[in-house]
Amino acid sequence: MDWRPGAEMPTLRARAALLATVREFFAARTVLEVETPLLCCDTVTEPAVASYAITGEPRRFLQTSPEYAMKRLLAAGSGPIFQISRAFRAGEAGPRHNPEFSLLEWYRPEFDHNQLMSEVAELVTACLGRPSYSKISYRELFREVLNIDPFTADVSQLRSVAGNSLDVSFDSADRDLWLDLLLSHLIEPALVERGVCFVYDYPPSQAALARLGYSDGVEVGHRFELYVDGMELANGYFELTDARQQRLRFSEDNKRRLQAGLPILPLDERLLSALQSGLPECSGVALGLDRLLMCQLGKADIREVLAFDWTRC
Repeated sequence: MDWRPGAEMPTLRARAALLATVREFFAARTVLEVETPLLCCDTVTEPAVASYAITGEPRRFLQTSPEYAMKRLLAAGSGPIFQISRAFRAGEAGPRHNPEFSLLEWYRPEFDHNQLMSEVAELVTACLGRPSYSKISYRELFREVLNIDPFTADVSQLRSVAGNSLDVSFDSADRDLWLDLLLSHLIEPALVERGVCFVYDYPPSQAALARLGYSDGVEVGHRFELYVDGMELANGYFELTDARQQRLRFSEDNKRRLQAGLPILPLDERLLSALQSGLPECSGVALGLDRLLMCQLGKADIREVLAFDWTRC
């Protein structure tokens, strides 16, 4: 049995240096480092994200992100905070995915998503030694690459665009499914040439935990994703602070889980109570540190930057 690490020793030293750089970045900005539990009673309700459940009484979940606990700290008056955490997602393994991975997550009270994008760009461009970056809205990106408006096109139009370039052997009335298919298979490859690029203001149906607003005459979810050479690196939000609206979104997630044949999950009542007590206006982002290290070192497979990947544990 192969017991040796997957990553070479210079790579492990580069990881240590990256972590030190991250901590120096936030120390210079007086952002507090925190730690929150990896095992919790609740987990994300999002149907596309699968959690590891730990049997026992009570049942616990390995966290897919430290978001919920960090928002409770924000509501308690922590001020700006960051965390370098292990995170877990079931069923995600491949060249860019490992079921256990390193996540950098931080929250900035009084920042909107545009201000947070600027700070993310500061960190990432410094780590990668790239002086520039670009921004493009989700709507503009679809128009530019596929000549279609993702906010007004109906399912038949989206299906037609997908069928023109992809071997589509299924049918669905789920609009977001077609948008995701077009994004992942036709648009993300086009982002390779853009280097460090932010995509922002997504359709409201994809707002997740972001607040809604209006831009270019349509309602949008104020969130962003960062791509580096076509690889998704970070996901950020101008955070929703309305407890009633958050409860509704969790419930809608469970409806979609039921339709997909997935188990219903309990709502995180502690988070909802924290929102009810008053979450400050803030923006937050989760950034994959393993992928950032891959970009820094020019590695094509996440297993090359992990001491021990899922096949060696």
